Amino acid sequence: MKRMYGLFPALLSGFVLLLIQPGAPVLAGDEPRPPPEARTAGTLGPQVLRAISEIQEMLTPEDPEDPVDLPGAKEALDELRERRWDRMNDFEKSTLLNFYTSFYLATEDFAGALRTFEEMLTIEDLREDTRRRTYRSLGQLYSAEENWEQAIVNYEAWREMSVEEDEIVLKGLSYAHYQLDQMNPARDFWLDYMNLALVNGAELVRNDYSYLNGVYFTLEDFDSALDLTKTMIVKFDDPLDWQNLSAIYASLDREDERVQSLNLSYLRGFLDDDNRFLNLGQSLAGMEIPLSGRKILDDGAAQGYIPDDLENNTTLAQMSMLGAEYDDALEPALRAAELDETGNSHDTLGYLYYVLNQYEEAAEAFRTALDRGGLTDRADTLLFLARSLVELDEFEEALEATAESAEAGGEQEQNAARNYRDFIESVQQLHNVLAERRADAIDFYETYPSLID
Repeated sequence: MKRMYGLFPALLSGFVLLLIQPGAPVLAGDEPRPPPEARTAGTLGPQVLRAISEIQEMLTPEDPEDPVDLPGAKEALDELRERRWDRMNDFEKSTLLNFYTSFYLATEDFAGALRTFEEMLTIEDLREDTRRRTYRSLGQLYSAEENWEQAIVNYEAWREMSVEEDEIVLKGLSYAHYQLDQMNPARDFWLDYMNLALVNGAELVRNDYSYLNGVYFTLEDFDSALDLTKTMIVKFDDPLDWQNLSAIYASLDREDERVQSLNLSYLRGFLDDDNRFLNLGQSLAGMEIPLSGRKILDDGAAQGYIPDDLENNTTLAQMSMLGAEYDDALEPALRAAELDETGNSHDTLGYLYYVLNQYEEAAEAFRTALDRGGLTDRADTLLFLARSLVELDEFEEALEATAESAEAGGEQEQNAARNYRDFIESVQQLHNVLAERRADAIDFYETYPSLID
């Protein structure tokens, strides 16, 4: 079943039932009752009037302190029908049935109310205004019973008899067509309802616009949804509308406007979950302003929206690294390494230490990454371990790491390892030459004699 958008209260709010007011001029004075052929008259006979008045008192007591007597009203209705139905004129019959529907609605017996309204339509000379009310009430009741086809039939029957439109009927027709996945008429009837409400001086609420926007989304009419959403933002300034605005821009592939509208939502304080903070932060990073994205994510974390988990700490570290703020990346990178059961976060931490020229910490992080395993690219980790070890003049271990890198990778990784092995060997050779020269220089060097005996 589809969402009803608050349908049920709206359906029942418009029921119009015929209740007889005390002293109402429904009798033809004190004249004798007309002969049987006058049973189509629009008056109530004395006996029917007395019975109906008593029933009305049970349903709607004159004294608000008196209780409603629903069982008594039903018993009196049944008795009146059994005793006088065959002798009633059409107006009396419709009045009696109207009170039956009042009882059924009060007891939420909608099936009983439906049967009674349908029976009312069988009255040959039913007053036109009563027939119209009956069609409208049937439309509402069939909607409450989710019989959308019959709801449409009765609403349209009401429209055929009426020279004017009705807000309840137009809303009911839109709801019914919506439930039947007939979105074009659902849209058109709702637009007619909104226009009529404005003409009648009513003030439309946000839900009126939201329903129409939902229809536009279903129809994938994002241009209309965009215009309507902008109107809603001006009228209601609701956070959901700001969020919808960015979603609509995304559907229209207008990426710059999507990010701008999401950023405006952030500036208004309307972002309220981790997905939206992450969306905005990562979008800014994608627009080559990663440090602004990192600021958004830091704020989301400070407000408690972004959890302190592996994925979010990895994202924070990466944004700072993309912005070349490596010192700022260190804290979330360390936290990610604590949370990661694999070696991937230690691999990132090792790279971060490497670019910070902290080679001992880098080598240790790469070794931990290799020990934990589960690496995305083991060959690359080994090669960066070799790079760190070269900076520490640990050439033999660096050559071992390079050889392992070649074994762990494919042809491209093997070529990279082979080239780096040649580099290590050349650096090692130069290092050894310089070491020998330093040693020779120390042996050749003679100290000056002491100036003090």
